[in-house]
Amino acid sequence: MNALYALYSDGHQAQRAVDRLRAAGVTDDDITVISAEPMEDFEFSEIGKSSWMWYIACGGGLIGFVLSTWLAWVTETSWPLNTGGMPTVAWWPNLIIIFEMTMLGAILATVITLIVAGGLGRRRPAFYDPDVVNGKVLVGVENPRAAADVERALLLSPEVAIKTIH
Repeated sequence: MNALYALYSDGHQAQRAVDRLRAAGVTDDDITVISAEPMEDFEFSEIGKSSWMWYIACGGGLIGFVLSTWLAWVTETSWPLNTGGMPTVAWWPNLIIIFEMTMLGAILATVITLIVAGGLGRRRPAFYDPDVVNGKVLVGVENPRAAADVERALLLSPEVAIKTIH
């Protein structure tokens, strides 16, 4: 992984750096901004905010619902018991199993999505700098196409130092 980044002391400088990166032709998908605290007052906090997690959780819940409904129906019809004229498939007791399996499907899908989207299973080190914990805001680009343009965009003032990861 190659990356160019700079550390800024506050959100205003970080926002200016993000604006300059955009002006240099870097897309929002290529810009990384990391801070130790939420910076919702700044426009860069919207970068990478969209997520498919809700849809994936609903899909996992739907799969759990369908499989548990199928399992309850198949189990009760495979070994029919004499129920005294009542239906063989009893839906009210099955609702407990259906609900629990629906929630299990949604929860498992959410946890797997968190692990994959958060990069918790990756082998390479994350794009990170320890100074972020001390109140700095990291703004950078991973695998920049035009490194010189990215360096010029990140250099807001003489005290800002460009750092690289190879």
